[in-house]
Amino acid sequence: MNRLAIFDLNGKVAVITGGYHGIGRGIAEGLGEAGAGIVLCARSYQRCVEACEEMGKMGVKTLALRCDITKAGEIAEMVRKTVEGMGRIDILVNNAGVGGSEKPILKMSEEDWDHTVDVDLKGAFLCTRAVVPEMIKQGGGKIINVASITAMIGMPNMSAYCASKGGMVQLTKVMALEFIRNNIQVNALCPGYFLTPMNRKFFESEVGQKVVQRNIPMNRLGRVEELKGTAVYLASQATNFMTGACIVMDGGQTIW
Repeated sequence: MNRLAIFDLNGKVAVITGGYHGIGRGIAEGLGEAGAGIVLCARSYQRCVEACEEMGKMGVKTLALRCDITKAGEIAEMVRKTVEGMGRIDILVNNAGVGGSEKPILKMSEEDWDHTVDVDLKGAFLCTRAVVPEMIKQGGGKIINVASITAMIGMPNMSAYCASKGGMVQLTKVMALEFIRNNIQVNALCPGYFLTPMNRKFFESEVGQKVVQRNIPMNRLGRVEELKGTAVYLASQATNFMTGACIVMDGGQTIW
């Protein structure tokens, strides 16, 4: 018997919002390598297509879809096309997000606040509400909400982002309780600083290196590929008795 069969995702289908780059891409690749079919959806359809083509070369079955996660109608269409094209939805990764405007509260506009909260928190609510009925039909599923260590620590000039990610952790707990009788496990992943194409320039600068030295006990950034195993764990049978939990991956930043 294969002792790692508990992590096998063959026959499963995972939807990853905003999964064409960064943390979402790492999660998508990890789930794909474990056998899952991968659906990438974001506002940038072409970027999703390119990412799917790259993963397809690795033997992963993929589907690219355009979807603005702040719009319920587009989410409903994404779910319909996913079921039509892939047959089912077993795993939902609510990953899409924005950092938002880095402004102090007294200078932040309602538009700045609303945009960040709509993408980072409301989007997860809307996607979950649309996907869960499909999971219930097939007898269960897994939801992974990508939050952040800012759910636990405050950062100046990041009020909307911190509030959204804190809300994501609480939303995870409520979802876990509401769907517990439907065999749907809901857990949150809270990353710290990971190196991505979007932040590489900053963290390679002198200022960025000082931020790492000052804040991360491991004295380095996380690598996106280091998220793969945790994502597979949360999406697999290994977590059938785990729900409402929050896994922190931050190189020790929140315990410094």
